[in-house]
Amino acid sequence: MTHKHPFMIGSEWRETAHTLPVINPYSQEVFAKVSLAGTAEIDGAIDLAVKAFEKTRTFPTYLRSRICLQIAQGIEDRKEEFAETISKESGKPLLYSRAEVARSISTFRIAAEEASRIHGEVLHLDITESAKGKTGLVRRFPIGPVSGISPFNFPLNLVAHKVAPAMACGNPIILKPASSTPLTALLLGKVVSETDAVDGSFSVLPCKSSDATALVEDERLKMVTFTGSPPIGWDIKRRAGKKKVTLELGGNAGVIVEPDADLDFAAKKICFGAFAFSGQVCISVQRTYVHESCFDAFMDRLKREVSLLKSGDPLDETVTFGPMIDTGNAERIESWIQEAIDGGAQLITGGKRDGAFFEPTVLTRVGSGQKIICEEAFGPVLIVEPYNDFYQAVKTINHSDFGLQAGVFTNQLDKAMRAFNQLEVGGVVLNDVPTFRVDNMPYGGVKDSGFGREGLKYSIEEMTEIKLLVMNHYLD
Repeated sequence: MTHKHPFMIGSEWRETAHTLPVINPYSQEVFAKVSLAGTAEIDGAIDLAVKAFEKTRTFPTYLRSRICLQIAQGIEDRKEEFAETISKESGKPLLYSRAEVARSISTFRIAAEEASRIHGEVLHLDITESAKGKTGLVRRFPIGPVSGISPFNFPLNLVAHKVAPAMACGNPIILKPASSTPLTALLLGKVVSETDAVDGSFSVLPCKSSDATALVEDERLKMVTFTGSPPIGWDIKRRAGKKKVTLELGGNAGVIVEPDADLDFAAKKICFGAFAFSGQVCISVQRTYVHESCFDAFMDRLKREVSLLKSGDPLDETVTFGPMIDTGNAERIESWIQEAIDGGAQLITGGKRDGAFFEPTVLTRVGSGQKIICEEAFGPVLIVEPYNDFYQAVKTINHSDFGLQAGVFTNQLDKAMRAFNQLEVGGVVLNDVPTFRVDNMPYGGVKDSGFGREGLKYSIEEMTEIKLLVMNHYLD
């Protein structure tokens, strides 16, 4: 028997006749249902957020910080429940689910610290004779109610990266979680409801996309923060009107491996970066370019690392490789790989599908026009190609519609700096994979990878407005 979960508007839990099944990607069984909010409930949540902002906009620093710490502790107290929920609804191995929960706790703790670091500045305005006696005071103020739309792949920590900065600066937030993974967000709602947060400062509304228009277009909301696919993201930006918008839209991450790199280390990291959570990470390694002088040696090491991955039930603590989110996406990857092979690509390992499971797959000699190399795969596929000129490899990585993060394995400072200066991405990771992320760093991309930055300090800057006070001390 499946359990029906209500949605959350402020401190109130509600049910409707319309429900959404939650499917375990591993067993393909419906193990829960969630009530879906309709347009009336969304309108009510927005109205409540507007009322909450009348209080949260003047919350003192200590209270904003305290609320974030209370949420962190609430997640800590229920960390196993969170981890198991993530694994059941997303198919993420428990090993990685626990790591996500730990990161989420850290995200809220960092937000608590950043709440006390929303600094302003004093400006000397008397730089001309006409401004004699005038001083400027600059402060940041919360912009108002925010809507957040989150994806399935990190159903807690990517939610946290929207909720935590909003709470830290005093903005109410209404969250639309991914349809595949609503339970984790609803569990976070329970945690928030047990804190000192004001009624209406957080709502969790699973809903149909067709009913969510107000979360993008309603003028009472002052910002939309979205993580998901480029077509939806850019459409949101087009429809959002005068709102602030931040978009994190995925990538096609590239890595360069130079001859001076530690090949064992690079192969291990790249294997993790490509196949963690079956490649369903925006900064998964999709393309790797290895210098021709060490290409064969690297491939031997990479194949060994791939062979060590253990697939199976995500709730098995020894499993490191689970299913994709659904069969449809596994079938998509299967078709893209077959298209590449038909076009002359060489299959090194993997390539087989079993329901929602798709084997970790390595390809080489992939044609430049194939979907698997041009578009975001968002699946367990790694393309490895040789190169003979470092600067050409940089240009090859740039030859993409995406630009989220990239990695470079080298100890040569000149090449590291050249990559940093010339790679068209939001972040360059030296001697590690672009899958690396720590929750206080600025995170976001260029081109089709998005608009704006996440990371607690940087999200708070996006969620606040600068206001200037001019003080006239010269009254004679």
